[in-house]
Amino acid sequence: MTDSDDFPDFDNLPADAQVGGEGFDLTAMDFEGFRSGFVTLVGRPNVGKSTLLNAVCGEKVAITSDKPQTTRTQIRGMVNRENAQLVFVDTPGIHKPRTALGHRLNTTASSVLTDIDVACLVIDATGPLGPGDKFVASKLPRDAVVVVNKCDIAGQDQIMEQLAKASGLNFAEYFPVSAKTGKGVDELVDYLIDRMPEGPKYYPVEQVKDMPEPQWVAELVREQLLRVTKEELPHSIATRVTEWEWPRVRVEILVERDSQKGIVIGKKGAVLKQVGTAVRKQMPEGAFIELQVTVEKDWQRRPDAIERLGY
Repeated sequence: MTDSDDFPDFDNLPADAQVGGEGFDLTAMDFEGFRSGFVTLVGRPNVGKSTLLNAVCGEKVAITSDKPQTTRTQIRGMVNRENAQLVFVDTPGIHKPRTALGHRLNTTASSVLTDIDVACLVIDATGPLGPGDKFVASKLPRDAVVVVNKCDIAGQDQIMEQLAKASGLNFAEYFPVSAKTGKGVDELVDYLIDRMPEGPKYYPVEQVKDMPEPQWVAELVREQLLRVTKEELPHSIATRVTEWEWPRVRVEILVERDSQKGIVIGKKGAVLKQVGTAVRKQMPEGAFIELQVTVEKDWQRRPDAIERLGY
């Protein structure tokens, strides 16, 4: 929780030790003006939450694509300043579900709205403020922040109109930003730091994302597949690492039908080759990626399969 030598090592306490007791109050500990806390990014699918997470963290923490519902789990990224640490939590886009996977993604997104310090509602500057945005807004506390994203591709009048409409949601503050160019991101981060209570460092300063390496590699494979496969495939694709004997990594790609298997493999394996090459470029030198395609019939409609895949 903190780098201080005065902080108790709870992992190595004697078996009969009691945490707490007279004279010890964790809530009363002095963190010397250090601010820290949790910020969640919520919104409809495809409003740029993952791109915003990468922008505030200064490096790639979440995969991105132009396909809705790319994010399927809670993803944490850390922002460290000299006197502050923000833990951002990216969530799946809240939407009207049509499958068991859709229901699970909504549950994942909604569950993070408790026990956080600030909620950020991310909306798209280039589209109307629709029923979906208002539905997500209805789930948030009144001290939430509205982030109007994609201002780099919206006209000034369009941005002002969207900010005016968003003001009707009656939240605490409103920020126009471009996650793609970074404009407005520093101002948002500075504001959020000011909103944080005094607290500890939850993560080491050198750590930027909270995701096991095998899960990260599986996500990189899925990201590349989203970029090269056709529109009907994104929600039907899942990825997981089945073997990790560094530098050799085997990633299983799951699809729902035999016809989709051929699309993912490509003519003479061209798609898999393209995906593997792109993923290796983002891994340490010497890594070897083996990709295997498996048909898991209607997996996104089966709760048992969704559970097994970790969604």
